[in-house]
Amino acid sequence: MLKKNEKAMSSNDFWDDNERAQEVLKSNKTYNNTIDGFKSITDLIEEMGILIEMEEENSAKVLGSNSLEDPELDKELREVTKEIDRSISEMMISTLLKGEYDINNAILSINPGTGGLDAQDWAQMLLRMYIRWAEDGDFKVKLLDIISDPEAGIKTATILVIGTNAYGYLKGEKGVHRLVRMSPFDSSGKRHTSFASVDVMPEIDDEIEVELNPSDLKIDTFRASGAGGQHVNTTDSAVRITHLPTGVVVSCQNERSQHLNREVALKMLISKLISIKEEENMEKIEDLKGSYSQISWGSQIRSYVFHPYRLVKDHRTNIEVTNLDDVMDGGIDEFINGYLKSK
Repeated sequence: MLKKNEKAMSSNDFWDDNERAQEVLKSNKTYNNTIDGFKSITDLIEEMGILIEMEEENSAKVLGSNSLEDPELDKELREVTKEIDRSISEMMISTLLKGEYDINNAILSINPGTGGLDAQDWAQMLLRMYIRWAEDGDFKVKLLDIISDPEAGIKTATILVIGTNAYGYLKGEKGVHRLVRMSPFDSSGKRHTSFASVDVMPEIDDEIEVELNPSDLKIDTFRASGAGGQHVNTTDSAVRITHLPTGVVVSCQNERSQHLNREVALKMLISKLISIKEEENMEKIEDLKGSYSQISWGSQIRSYVFHPYRLVKDHRTNIEVTNLDDVMDGGIDEFINGYLKSK
């Protein structure tokens, strides 16, 4: 199939059908990523074979000794074995990413729910967690929108996670995340429960054309917020777009101009509407009606308990992790992989 794609890409009429060309490019990228993954595993196995041979030679030299292993070689061999296991696990998980938009970049939004300052602080903690996860996984992160609270935390934030299969990995993070801890904002030292919602949608390629009726869009501009000084915009450059038929709202304020913010916000809106269309099994975006809220408080997907014990539990897969600090530093692969396997 890879040779077929490369042959098609080399033809003079390849770009005559733009939609077909984009499908071939995406398919080619997927195949090349798979081949690179296999090559990486093969190289690691060859390295492991060399280390085993070296250890066997050392063992032969000290035949009759009670200590037949070189500590340094043994350590390196264990590390390579661990890397092979990790790479094979990643390869197995990647085979589960077969959705139409799984290969795309991901737009991830976080909004605090009930809980006041605690919820806003919790939303900021989640934002840090996802940024750390992305950076550790060699994804790039671009901040699209953020509104901070002067007292604590954030009122909303949206990031773009850039990289192959970003949406495929993150799509299972959509839902309500629950925090239980001793509140740092309560002088009486009481335990508080806070909520924040995470919404995830694929970034849609520019080549995908979606017609939106201008009369269905309410576009507002406002002054961008920031940390102060040069980061505060003195003009109404931030843009908020509301899709009236569905009630979907998106906003962007981190680009340099109102025009760019509007462009990014419109792209976010299209991504969100296409995501909803897929979930609702609708043929056209025009068929979507009603209000679509990012927050559904009926059931949380995961609980993060800091007190009276330390535990993170995913309520869909029943996966539990006790290393809370590692999770908050971006160590959520076990939850992501567990969800993909369960589906």
